[in-house]
Amino acid sequence: MKAAIIVFPGSNCDRDIAVSLKKISEIEPLMIWHKETSIPDCDIVVVPGGFSFGDYLRCGSMAANSPIMLDVINKAKKGMPTIGICNGFQILTETGLLPGTLIKNDCLSFLCKTVSIKVENSNTKFSNLYSKSEVIDIPIAHNEGNFFADDDTLNKIKDNDQIVFKYCNNSGKTEKEFNPNGSIENIAGIINKDGNVLGMMPHPERATCQLSQLNDGEKFFNSIAESIL
Repeated sequence: MKAAIIVFPGSNCDRDIAVSLKKISEIEPLMIWHKETSIPDCDIVVVPGGFSFGDYLRCGSMAANSPIMLDVINKAKKGMPTIGICNGFQILTETGLLPGTLIKNDCLSFLCKTVSIKVENSNTKFSNLYSKSEVIDIPIAHNEGNFFADDDTLNKIKDNDQIVFKYCNNSGKTEKEFNPNGSIENIAGIINKDGNVLGMMPHPERATCQLSQLNDGEKFFNSIAESIL
């Protein structure tokens, strides 16, 4: 199995995701520079975190217009499993592959810490080894992680069961007080209507270390491997 990892100027989590994919899922990572125009044969596409193009303009807006993204969009629309993490989530919303947008954290500060998130939908290619309502600890590192959608879009997301992860406390409560960045309804990750494109702000690739006991991201990568076998 192979994963195409898209690399932009300013990406800084591309190597992290490559290591976790290979270590946990035994998926071979292929690093694809953003100026390429086609993605080689692969089983999944990953748009990693970082600060593509220095986060000038809106976060992800310049990267969304890179040459390689035309093929990412085309493949995703044909059913290719596609993941956007943090800045990758921002990029996928900019392309229209995912609904909504990511705006500045309501605290107006960069956040870098481990948070608890609740698995709202365990029936996806990316979360199937978690239990529904399972609480997991995953790091965040973002300045614009505040997910926003208008009422009509939000209702469609909820009606289609597209919310995969929500911010919560360690017992699974999803009240506003446990929301680190102001995301509407504590949303931390969503999928598209067809279920093959995931965007999430937390970094599962930073939660795959047994030694540190921060390893709740392992099921994420094993879910992917099981889904695309």
